[in-house]
Amino acid sequence: MTQGVLYVGTAGTSAWFSNDLGTTWVRPNSSSGLYLESRIWSMSGHPSDPDRLLAGTDFGVYRWSESKQNWTHVPSPMDGRLVWAIAISPHDPNHVIAGTLPAQLYGSHDGGATWEHLGADPNPFSGVNAGPTRVTQILFDPYDERQVWATIEIDSVWRSRDRGATWAQVKEGLVSGDVHGIAIVGGRENKKVYVTTNKGLHVSRDDGDTWTHLPLDSAWQYCRGIVPRADGKVLFLTNGNGPPGSTGRLLRSRDDGVTWEDAGLPGELNSTPWCVATNAADPMLVFAVTNLGQLFRSDDGGETWRKLQREFGEVRSILWRPTGALGTATEKTWMRDGRAW
Repeated sequence: MTQGVLYVGTAGTSAWFSNDLGTTWVRPNSSSGLYLESRIWSMSGHPSDPDRLLAGTDFGVYRWSESKQNWTHVPSPMDGRLVWAIAISPHDPNHVIAGTLPAQLYGSHDGGATWEHLGADPNPFSGVNAGPTRVTQILFDPYDERQVWATIEIDSVWRSRDRGATWAQVKEGLVSGDVHGIAIVGGRENKKVYVTTNKGLHVSRDDGDTWTHLPLDSAWQYCRGIVPRADGKVLFLTNGNGPPGSTGRLLRSRDDGVTWEDAGLPGELNSTPWCVATNAADPMLVFAVTNLGQLFRSDDGGETWRKLQREFGEVRSILWRPTGALGTATEKTWMRDGRAW
């Protein structure tokens, strides 16, 4: 089994790291550069540069360095905002897009050294929740390097066809604008785009131009994360009775979302399953976490699961990366104003 570092981002106790796949945990203290009571809404690492990890926090964007063992604040127009979503492009590791609460999109083409506001104008406030909207996920299209997607709670789906420079809302057929997650499966010829909402799953077979509602065969329609296993052979969907909810289940599809079955998380769940983490270094190693911090691991690609002993409070993000690559990675030097950082 591939060894790796597992990262969990919480809402109120910062980020926790495990070097033994979830058996023991450490939390870097405040001297490492990040306030211990931070909320870590999102994390993104690039597979070809495992030493590069970016986190969206209450205070803007931060970068974690494995070799230096510290957090560094990444200055940006998002300073002072909650960064709910962040993604590093698999096509270009210097291309980063982040989204905030209230919902706005920002991009960088130099690994985060400089940022610009992107050409999207989502509604900043929703009467549905009597509060601000927020970007819940950013996804670089795996089959089209010019295309980027953003899900916004509560302002539907936004799509860019020019690497994030300009955006358009694509919502025809959505029964709810309360959109949480997005996944793309099927390959170039049979591409399907899925998004999750508080009222069930939706699919588009025409690249987002129209959406079809897919009610779940479930006691609950609320769903959050939808994540393909790293080898593309299985699709996972988190489903429960609300946010944070008091119970739920992890669903699994072996046919690109046509049919679903219970993946069998063991025991009594304390809330809705929220996040799934997978990595191409070992597609058989998969992690899942509930919104209120129960953590599960599968060593056989999601066929069977075991609950890990450690429980957190509210969890918002999870990521794992292989130890071997981290151990051999050369520390990248990023430049800002002519200085290394």
